[in-house]
Amino acid sequence: MPTIIDVAKKAGVSVGTVSRVLSNNETVKEPLKRRVLSAVDALGYKPNLAARALRTNRVDVIGLVVPDITNPFFSQLAKSIETEAALRGHMVMLANSHDDAETERKQISALIDRIPRGVIVIAAAETGPLGQETDVPIISVDRRFEGFPLAATDHAGGSAKIADHLFGLGHRKIAYIAGPQSTEVGRARRQGFVQRIEALSSPPDPVSLTTVEGQFHYENGEQIAREVLAQDRPTAIAAASDQLAIGVLRAARDLKLDVPGDLSVAGFDDIDLASLVVPRLTTIRQPTEGLAKAAIQYLFGERAAAEDAALEGKLIIRGSTQAI
Repeated sequence: MPTIIDVAKKAGVSVGTVSRVLSNNETVKEPLKRRVLSAVDALGYKPNLAARALRTNRVDVIGLVVPDITNPFFSQLAKSIETEAALRGHMVMLANSHDDAETERKQISALIDRIPRGVIVIAAAETGPLGQETDVPIISVDRRFEGFPLAATDHAGGSAKIADHLFGLGHRKIAYIAGPQSTEVGRARRQGFVQRIEALSSPPDPVSLTTVEGQFHYENGEQIAREVLAQDRPTAIAAASDQLAIGVLRAARDLKLDVPGDLSVAGFDDIDLASLVVPRLTTIRQPTEGLAKAAIQYLFGERAAAEDAALEGKLIIRGSTQAI
């Protein structure tokens, strides 16, 4: 029995193009549509359930690849994507890349084979091109997947807001725990914070800034904070993620330091836990709903193919920072 792959080969097109023709997608040009339908007739192809579902009101599928679903921010973002997809009558098929580029490519390829409406990728820390051609729309969110448009928060701008906040509170001895510099996110957040502090610092009012590279993990934040606080102790620590910042809170507690009395702490992301820890964490709230909406709009052809979406993060001031 012929398959949709056989039809694609005979017509000289991708499986995704065959799927679009069978679903009466208006974006397929008429000559290409006739070629596919001719191949269907020649082979006697009978569309399977998945193909027939594309022409009914049955829920369709959007693929989503995340580096690690146990990361609180990625799980919150996945929830927002699922909610936005549901508004369009689509469900989300989730895959974990385990922050590995090769696994990521395999997961994306497996999703493409299932003919989804599109694929949303939160890229692995070190990623590369997909390595295959596809008609399935792909967009990256938060972390850029090479060769495809990106919907992301203005990471540098968000970090600059944290720098302004700490400087405005009178902090002049600051430590910054950066995220991994192998990621565009880690680099952008570090650059935004450092450049803003350098712009604020002046000979009459200098700022002493120490930067340390870390990973986006609680334990790593705690470890680095212990090392930083054991030296010439800063009055404030800004971290490139809430997970890192919560690790700093744990280290400060163990060292009998009061937050924010002895040390102000700020993060980035506004994961759910940021408002539950004691003290509640000052942070930058990423617009997960806006990111999800931008990604879905692209998959449905409502956003230009070459257009990146840069959304503004919001400074959320809570009890972990205060004036000195």
